[in-house]
Amino acid sequence: MRAFVNLTYIDVIARAGSIRQAAEVLSITPSALNRRLLAVEDELEVQIFERLPRGVRLNAAGEILIHHIRSQISDFERVKSQIADLSGVRRGHVTIACSQALLTAFLPAQIALYRGEHPAVTFRVFPRDRMQAEGALSDFTAELALVFEPVRMVDFQTLIIVRQVVHAVMDRNHPLAGQPVLRLRDCLLHPLALPTATYGVRTLLDRAAARINQDAVPTLESDSFDFLCYATRGSDLIAFQIDIGLPPDDESGALVSRPIDPRDIADGMLHLGQLRSRVLSVATERFASQLSVSLADRYKVV
Repeated sequence: MRAFVNLTYIDVIARAGSIRQAAEVLSITPSALNRRLLAVEDELEVQIFERLPRGVRLNAAGEILIHHIRSQISDFERVKSQIADLSGVRRGHVTIACSQALLTAFLPAQIALYRGEHPAVTFRVFPRDRMQAEGALSDFTAELALVFEPVRMVDFQTLIIVRQVVHAVMDRNHPLAGQPVLRLRDCLLHPLALPTATYGVRTLLDRAAARINQDAVPTLESDSFDFLCYATRGSDLIAFQIDIGLPPDDESGALVSRPIDPRDIADGMLHLGQLRSRVLSVATERFASQLSVSLADRYKVV
């Protein structure tokens, strides 16, 4: 087990990019951590980090080792979860990388529901854009990913796909607020509050605008969807969001959302998935099943 602990320390160093910072995370001295690193390198008979002026960086050998280490850590967590499940304790840890749209209401409600039956299970949620979410699966940062309009899909094993309508979000007094369904060309006549190009909603908007020979030029641009939506309060701005991420109704009714005509923007796809061939822990597998059922109940399954 001591050798396994040393390997977990290597993972912390790799993530921190610094022996000193990793030592702070692990609550040990940098010299003690460096000795453990040297012991691993002596056993392998090769260096696994490049020593830089302000930290360390994995070399080619280190990249091979870190993939093995993270796979072993994942397997060990799964085994612990299975053993705890046998004893009736039902402990476990669930890690999720997800699009911002899931943070507003859906994911907090799902976690609360799951913890109602399994209070000993812990969660860690990483807000990520679609590229980063897929990367979090590959580097074992997360076991599950909820991604809107994924990019690569090479190692992404999809568990369920549901359709998401793109909505315009605006102040209740906006000139377009009285229309039940909006055409994109009408929206483009007003100032836009748009996410950056890394997000799926922006990609769909840009493609749709190009089809009608127009540009979706942002007056306000940000990586925060909450900021963009609430920036429309009392202004002439229009923001965009998918079904699952629409801001909850408030007592003031300051914001309204209207679907964009599907002739202009087709439904986007929200994927729940995991790293291909990775065996999930008991807690994560059960939570993934709960998410799949909930998504299927609310939205159209592809």
